Amino acid sequence: MEFDKIDVPDEGEPIEVIDEEADEFEVPDTPIIPILHGDGIGTDVGPAAQQVLEAAANATGRDIAWMRIYAGETAREMYDENLPEDTVNAIEEFRVAIKGPLTTPVGAGFRSLNVALRKTLDFYANVRPTYHLDGVPSPVSEPKQMDMVTFRENTEDVYAGIEWEAGTDEVEEVREFVEDDMGFDDTIHSGDVGIGVKPITEFGSKRLIRRAIDYALEHDRDSVTLVHKGNIMKFTEGQFRDWGYEVAQEEYGDEVITEDTLWEERDGEQPDDAVVVNDRIADNMLQQVLTRTDEYDVLATMNLNGDYISDACGAQIGGLGIAPGANFGDARCLAEPVHGSAPKYAGQDKVNPTAMILSGVLMFDYMGWGDAAQLVKDAVEETISSKQVTYDLERQIEGGEKLATSEFAEAVVENIEKLS
Repeated sequence: MEFDKIDVPDEGEPIEVIDEEADEFEVPDTPIIPILHGDGIGTDVGPAAQQVLEAAANATGRDIAWMRIYAGETAREMYDENLPEDTVNAIEEFRVAIKGPLTTPVGAGFRSLNVALRKTLDFYANVRPTYHLDGVPSPVSEPKQMDMVTFRENTEDVYAGIEWEAGTDEVEEVREFVEDDMGFDDTIHSGDVGIGVKPITEFGSKRLIRRAIDYALEHDRDSVTLVHKGNIMKFTEGQFRDWGYEVAQEEYGDEVITEDTLWEERDGEQPDDAVVVNDRIADNMLQQVLTRTDEYDVLATMNLNGDYISDACGAQIGGLGIAPGANFGDARCLAEPVHGSAPKYAGQDKVNPTAMILSGVLMFDYMGWGDAAQLVKDAVEETISSKQVTYDLERQIEGGEKLATSEFAEAVVENIEKLS
């Protein structure tokens, strides 16, 4: 594939897809990996993450051929547009990529550049692991109990929602259709009203839940919890739950059992090689992640619920500054931190790059580079537990040593070299 304004590295090789539907691919020792530093603090955390990830690859006998791509502010400078075809095509071609935060400018034609990338390339699963690192201050007494992975549907629900503004002719047409043509006389209150609809499909729900169950089986997790508000929204969120149980019961045989089966037939005794699928109401789940933290492993949910719950989980382990994420599609991955672009701190070499570095851990794990992933995680934890931290953590840690973004990356690299 030819690109307009970006160069393909000469020394690397592309990741080869063996079976897209089965999510099978072959990763060379020097893969070409597109990297998008991002807007705002992306100019600081992007290079820091790149340095750390390359050091871990080298320490495990590999290398990375980085390919710079652009979106947002840097793309407007180069292409006079926010999301150029070069960027989309590079991620499509090379299959695994990592990006920093992006800011969507007002009037840009997108709800969100991040969402546009996910939907354009069909990254249907937003995956957010939440775990505590030694030394990170936490508002809870036992943060180590938190070790969950949220699979959040990435293409439907509010991401595909349609809204009509209060006071417009269009919203009145929708109101009349709902109340008169559909017969829901008392559904909408009188006066000005905004109306929105959100789609939840069987196809989208099942492939997300299937991905969560596969992850649980591959990573020796005990359970997958379907999180929904199906007690109220029975034909959208309730259907998500029902479709989830269909996947579990029809596609996995003895590898998966439901919570009902666990208690009714096995008296709570879980088989060693099986994953338990259960479900929880979303508002109750927000309580349970705090009060019964260690009872949950993998969460599968729709878009909006997943946003709320993953952020609530992140608060228990120190906040979004250390919260990693990635987007999975079929034989493709786009890693990205959960936090935003924080433009007022851009270029100051002060913010915490841990979230983007740990997003690279998730990317490595997806690639099958488990040893490199573990090395990065261990080195980050060693750096933080030794109280070498950026300003956001230093102000909370007695005796902490405040490091710049670049200095923190260098400290992590030093620990990679010591641990390897």
